[in-house]
Amino acid sequence: MITHAVIFAPIGQASRSDQIVQRLSNAIVTGLLEPHEQLPNETDLARMMGVSHITIREALNTLRANALIHTVRGRNGGSFVCENVGNGSSNLHPFKSISTDYLADLGEMHSAIISHSARLASRRMTAADLNRLREFIEILKTADTRELRTQADMRCLLAIAASSQSARLANQELQLQAEWASLVAALYRSDEIHREVIALYLELAEALAAHSEEASVKAAGRIIETFTSYLIEKKMNYNSD
Repeated sequence: MITHAVIFAPIGQASRSDQIVQRLSNAIVTGLLEPHEQLPNETDLARMMGVSHITIREALNTLRANALIHTVRGRNGGSFVCENVGNGSSNLHPFKSISTDYLADLGEMHSAIISHSARLASRRMTAADLNRLREFIEILKTADTRELRTQADMRCLLAIAASSQSARLANQELQLQAEWASLVAALYRSDEIHREVIALYLELAEALAAHSEEASVKAAGRIIETFTSYLIEKKMNYNSD
């Protein structure tokens, strides 16, 4: 699943254990990793996230201490997401530890990546690429849970980045989504936002189909700007609750 490819993507260099804890905590608290879902084993996690077994073990110990996961021993054992984590995890919610300035900066960076990807895609996108994007938009349209909507949305964004035919842009988008996905998942509880985003993606698909560079860049920018605006609004409301 593309959601898990993002959640378990390689970690950067600084404070690796803390980054793993933050990423997995966000995914659990926002529902991208569901209750009772089993995490990959330590060996697979270390390989997928590009860190040592010791780092993974330290991060998992922290998640257990925060009652986000529990471990079952034995032949069918492993680490599983705890049930009802929302009841005692408000202090771990991603909106708790980030500022509106941080969200604005994150949105600007994401807009730069997707807007430039759309610029290149308007020139380089093949008919097969366009059909794939439209298929993902249709999946987003019919998705009825925040997890499925988030997953479909990430597929759309990754399809745009991939259609730029720039491996660097596609990789940057994948890495950024490790943080972006858990935030967006909180927005996709809203059917109204869901409908608005679908309309924006359809507008972008039409601009790309027409090979209009200017319209593609504007449409791509509006998608990220819309998300960023809603994220900042949600953060402000979260602080006032």
